[in-house]
This record gives sequence, C-alpha cells and structure tokens, in this order.
Amino acid sequence: MANPTDSVSIFAEGTFEEQILELLSYLFRNRTEEERAQALAPFQNALKSVEGRKPIEEDEAKRKLVLSKLLEEVRGLGDGSDKEIEGFFNLLFAHIFSLYPPSSAEVKKYLITLLKIISSSPSERLSVKYRIISNLFNAIPRNSSLRLTVYQTLLQIATSKDELDVLELTKSDVEKWLSEWEVSEEEKASFLKSIVDAYIKAEQPTIAYEYTLLYVRSLPSVSQEAQTAAVEAIATALRLPSIFDFDSLFKLDAVLNVKSHELFSLLQVFLSGGLTEFRAWQSSHPQTLEQYQITSSELERKIRLLTLASLAFKHIGQNLSYSKVAEALQVDPSEVEKWVIDVIRAGLVWGKLSQTSQSLHISRATSRSFEREQWLVLEKRLVAWKSGLAGILDAVTSAKRQGGQVSA
Repeated sequence: MANPTDSVSIFAEGTFEEQILELLSYLFRNRTEEERAQALAPFQNALKSVEGRKPIEEDEAKRKLVLSKLLEEVRGLGDGSDKEIEGFFNLLFAHIFSLYPPSSAEVKKYLITLLKIISSSPSERLSVKYRIISNLFNAIPRNSSLRLTVYQTLLQIATSKDELDVLELTKSDVEKWLSEWEVSEEEKASFLKSIVDAYIKAEQPTIAYEYTLLYVRSLPSVSQEAQTAAVEAIATALRLPSIFDFDSLFKLDAVLNVKSHELFSLLQVFLSGGLTEFRAWQSSHPQTLEQYQITSSELERKIRLLTLASLAFKHIGQNLSYSKVAEALQVDPSEVEKWVIDVIRAGLVWGKLSQTSQSLHISRATSRSFEREQWLVLEKRLVAWKSGLAGILDAVTSAKRQGGQVSA
C-alpha cells in the first residue's frame, strides 16, 4: 500500500462535547439554518450537563450513545475539501477506538458500515478515499483481523477503478501482513485469491502469477481447490513468456499432488528436459495445449532458452562453440547468435559473443534447478577459485621476498 503521510485532523482540539458538535456541524453544514438547528437539538440536549448526574466526559455509556447516533447521520463523504473530509473521518475513527476495544463487535460493525459508505461515495474523490482508508489501516493494531477487512476495501476500490498500481502493493508486504493478522487460513487464502484476480483484471499476469504461488501454498494441499489451483499455476507458468523458473512449482505440495495430470509431465520436461522430450510429450498430448490456451511456438522458444541456459551453466568461465549450441537447440548454426541474444535478454545467461572464434564466452548462467548435480558444479568452481587465489597469494609472497633481497 502507498505509504500515507501523517494523518490530517482538523478537529483535534477540544472536549468530547466540542468535538462532537464540530463533527455534526460538518455533517449538517449544507442544511438550512432551521434544519440544522432541528438536527442539532437532540445532540445538544444529550451533551448538556444535568445537575446531579455525571458529566458526559465521565459517562462512557452516554458518550457511546451519542457517537452511535452521530454515526447514523454519516451517509457520505460530505461536501468539504479533501483535508476536511480526511480530518472528519480521522476523528470519527479516533472516537470509535477510544470508546471500544479494537477487537469488539461494535468496532467491526461501525467500520464495515463506514467502509461501505466511503467506497460507494462518488468516484471523483478517489484520492481522499485512499487516504482515509489508508489512515484507518495504519490506526488498527497490526495483528487485528480488521486490517484484512480494511485492505480488502482498498483493493476493491483500486480494482474497480483500474488503479491497482496506486496501492504500491508488494509481495513482502502481503506475506508480512498475513503472518501478523489473526485471521483463519481460509481468509488468508481468500485474500490472496482476490489479489490474484485483481492483477489478472489489471492485465498484469506475471505479478498475478507471483501471488498465485502464495495462494496455492496457502491451501490445504490435498483439497480439490488446491489441486485445481495447482494445475492453473502450472498452465500459467508455461503460458507466460517471461516465466522460466519452474523449480519453485515443485516445492509446492499441491503441485506434487497432481503428478498424474498431463501438465505435470510437461512441467517435468521444462525442469530438466529438452526440445526432443517436449516434442515427444506434444505428440502424446495433441489437444492439451489448446485446452489450456498455451501456444506451442512459445513453448518451443522457452525450452530452447532453458536448454541453452543449462548448457551454459556447465561451461561457466569457458568458451561455448556455436556448433555445440546449434546441436543442443536443434537449429542451424546461422541462428545461434539470435538465440544467444534472446537468452541474454531473458536474464538466463551472461556472456560475450565472438564471431571470430564462433563461440560464446560464459560469465554467468542460471540453473533450471539446484539439486546434487548443480551443487557438484558449484563445488568444482569454488575449488578452482580457491586454487587460483592460492596461486595469486604465492606469487605475491614470492614477489615480496624478491623485493626484500634486492633492498638488502
């Protein structure tokens, strides 16, 4: 969520009576003088000190009654400036929290009603709506389940107005909130699904996919809902041209529980197979890609790039000949440079092409998975690096000795 600036309050000073009257003056400001006096009269009588009775500052039950009656008069944002509107709701929320514990049923009831009023008010006041609700979110204790209710309203407003980016939502924020909020696992899963749906509606499928992984992880892995979500996550990962990390899917129990599904076997090809294995799978499942709206040509591109990344990973610090690349990708040698440029753009390989030597020097490469084989490759590189450092250290020590002998 966008970090709100400090809350603005135009009603911060004064006694309970004075603040209530200020709030009412804001609510009734556009009524005629007669209507305003008539509407204020019951509140003025309730706020008046009566001899022999406790003053309202000491009478919590009476303050609650007055506040409840005032809340019944709130039917929209009002006709003030953005600062006045924000200040009005800031003080209103402050009175609610001062009279009731944040976890009470009354607070939940009042806030849900106010959130509906705010969200349904005319859309031209969007910026102040975001500020009011953001202020409320920040005023609620971090572990409160009400934070979920409040943020769902923010998400709903932003989604309905195609302004999702205004929230500046991050996955780390969401994970942090879900670890803090005292809500059920079902509510957490529902919240994550609403985020996925919001980014899909906003036509940001790659971000939606990131939250899809969180959503799948949040579900009971053996449930039908989890298995349906797991299959859709696999299909999305295969479908999106920018997704090359398939190893993360294999870390989800729900995905492992759909191993009998035809897309799971295709996922295995993209984790460790090549073009030959992909074409074999495709011939055995002629209708599957169309069923899940996956483009065959895009999958061929992805499997070639992943194959090249795997080949490069085994040759880090070395020169990889065009002929080896062409053989692995099953392309003509004249197409190698195009594929190398593509894999570099995809962020899978870092290196330098040499037309003179018809080779690619690999400086870095991404592994498709990190299992025993990859650990062995890493160990081999670290040993070589250690040996190289030892050689440099010996050379420096020898040079220092020779320098000392010359000085003598």
